[in-house]
Amino acid sequence: QVQLVESGGGLVQPGGSLRLSCAASGRFFSIYAMAMGWYRQAPGKQRELVATITSGGSTNYVDSVKGRFTISRDNAKNTVYLQMNSLKPEDTAVYYCNTQPVLTSWGQGTQVTVSA
Repeated sequence: QVQLVESGGGLVQPGGSLRLSCAASGRFFSIYAMAMGWYRQAPGKQRELVATITSGGSTNYVDSVKGRFTISRDNAKNTVYLQMNSLKPEDTAVYYCNTQPVLTSWGQGTQVTVSA
């Protein structure tokens, strides 16, 4: 069974930064050949995909985070990261990682709150 464990969230002031991590584990599961994504769900809203990274390292972002967020991966550690800079209150959400497209169950997510 695949497990995805997100961490690194917290409370930060507008303009601040956070780095999220997503550690994947499971028998025979490796992110090596998989596209991965970071998703977020704000209160009362649907979950949205905000950043993706292919197995080859190509990245893509939703317009609202372009230039502020950076997704990266460490295949040796089976881990995906999301560096978030210049955070805004509208970035407040629970952040999740998963394959892209979604092929496995969701982790518990990590809460990011941007507030003065």
